[in-house]
Amino acid sequence: MAKSKKSEGFEDVQYIKEKFENIKKEIGKVIVGQDDMIEAIIIALFSDGHILLEGYPGLGKTMTIKTLSRTIDAKFQRVQFTPDLIPSDITGFELCDPETRKSAVQKGPVFTNLLLADEINRAPAKVQSALLESMQEKQVTIGRETFELEKLFVVLATQNPLEISGTYLLPEAEVDRFMFKIRVSYPSYDEEREITERQIGGEEPELNTVLRPDEIITLRHFMAEMIPLYKESEIVKYSTRIVRETRPNSDADEFISNMVMYGASPRASIYLAKAARVCAFLSGSNMVLPEHIHKMAYPVLRHRIILTHEAEAQGSDPDDIINNILKKVPILETDTSH
Repeated sequence: MAKSKKSEGFEDVQYIKEKFENIKKEIGKVIVGQDDMIEAIIIALFSDGHILLEGYPGLGKTMTIKTLSRTIDAKFQRVQFTPDLIPSDITGFELCDPETRKSAVQKGPVFTNLLLADEINRAPAKVQSALLESMQEKQVTIGRETFELEKLFVVLATQNPLEISGTYLLPEAEVDRFMFKIRVSYPSYDEEREITERQIGGEEPELNTVLRPDEIITLRHFMAEMIPLYKESEIVKYSTRIVRETRPNSDADEFISNMVMYGASPRASIYLAKAARVCAFLSGSNMVLPEHIHKMAYPVLRHRIILTHEAEAQGSDPDDIINNILKKVPILETDTSH
């Protein structure tokens, strides 16, 4: 395959895998454990997707993102979402100079590469909706002007899974724009002990820059060139069938009809295929395999499956639904009616 100018300098899959491992290594100088979270953030970074991180406070979510920004030489902004936050606190606002009577735009924290929306569910819907335009269109409208955001722009939002008081449900339209929902768990005993020892020691690790934002954009194009996902691709058909099985309808089996109120949107089909392609690269493969689809299905689908009251009463979880679907859907298409 002829190498385009966009991909010049990036030789093969192994190159990308090495870069991925080096980013993980640099983050590992600061963060102990949390391998699934770190890998998901890197995959989203290369897939041009946003992430919803669900976990208790103190598990290293903010520090991981700050460390990543240093590793890729990217701009980083953090916004603490609170009930009194207003949209302009995120996007920016117009200022009027009383002497010149001219207006000037004060850009908000959304003008960055990595935006951490901390405790996103503590702000009302109007504030959360301020992110929709930037997440989907990568632009922000302030007054009468529309501004382009950085080419590398990723929103990483956190929420506490237990706190209900003073929180708001995220609008479905916003939730659907997150590529992944990652559950961040407590560290193991050995990991927690190492975290404590590092903090007590107080040594500041020296971090190296592995990639830069423009190189990540180039790598995205390179991966798309190396593993093109054609419309007749069997892996695209497979990922699409998996997503469609999450929806309760006349063709759904009894299990899905009883357990699922709403399933995933077509946006999930796009994200699943894109994430599986990056996952293949980062595992050192030059083709997307069913195992990559399976691995990415959980973070892509879990926040898009809305359970019925019956499922919640039984203590079921969206991951249980996904596990059932992955066992049921055949890898090769057997029924063209899907």
